[in-house]
Amino acid sequence: MPESTGVIHDIGYQRYTGPRLGRRHVFGALYLHGLRTIFGLGRSAKAKIFPWLVVGIVTLVAVIVAAVRSQIGEVLLTYAQFADSMSWLIIFFVAVAAPELVSRDLRSGVLPLYFSRPLPRGDYATAKLLALVTGLWLLLGGPQLVMFLGAAFTTDAGLRGVGDELLDLLPALLYAGLWAVVFASVGLLVASLTGKRAFAAGGIVAVFLMTMPIGGTLAILPSRTVNELAGLVSPSTLVMGVGTWALPDPPGADSGEGLMIGGFGPVYAVAAVLLVAACVTLLLLRYRKVAAR
Repeated sequence: MPESTGVIHDIGYQRYTGPRLGRRHVFGALYLHGLRTIFGLGRSAKAKIFPWLVVGIVTLVAVIVAAVRSQIGEVLLTYAQFADSMSWLIIFFVAVAAPELVSRDLRSGVLPLYFSRPLPRGDYATAKLLALVTGLWLLLGGPQLVMFLGAAFTTDAGLRGVGDELLDLLPALLYAGLWAVVFASVGLLVASLTGKRAFAAGGIVAVFLMTMPIGGTLAILPSRTVNELAGLVSPSTLVMGVGTWALPDPPGADSGEGLMIGGFGPVYAVAAVLLVAACVTLLLLRYRKVAAR
């Protein structure tokens, strides 16, 4: 029997001779891609409709608030109240954005490709989480900046008035960041549990909206202590409770419609930190499990 021999054919492939970027660049690429995905950039026109509709709504509200203040001097919404008022829109924005960030990758089976490179499992989840936090903060902080510019350019107190507005804006931007961190942590964790975007979106909406009636029920019970702790059961009222405690001019303080937390402000703050920490930990464990399959 003749001995078989192998032949190597040169079909024109060339070795890569460019720079080999490391972990930091991979993380940055994932983060930027996630941020673009949130707002539909680089995707079809259909994918841009909802996120930019939300951007348009929140910006329009900010422009109206700024215009009313400049014309008649009435403050319809403070910077912090703006974040609270937009919370319903943010819930649905998270319900759409979070599944786009992680559920699509789970369903399409591309995670083994990500993890075949020198990319730690936690970097993938962290990059996606930071992208969602950034997107939500921009969604709230951008309109707040519009409101600030409207107030700064129409103030009668000169530089002193601009300084006062800036002192009001900065805590509100931190407050918007708290909304972003809590909502992104909870939303991304829920979305990471399924590869079906519709199920993920429904789960996110359910977590945020179904907990609110529970808190509302606890808030009308005869026990004052239970009333003041009722906001702990919902992510939305949890954030509002931290704002009521921490902000120098808490939302609803003037009208008496603010969240009643009594002396439990530090409890709300600790609960918010623990909620974020728990969600991030479970998210990292989730992707360690996915990568091990």
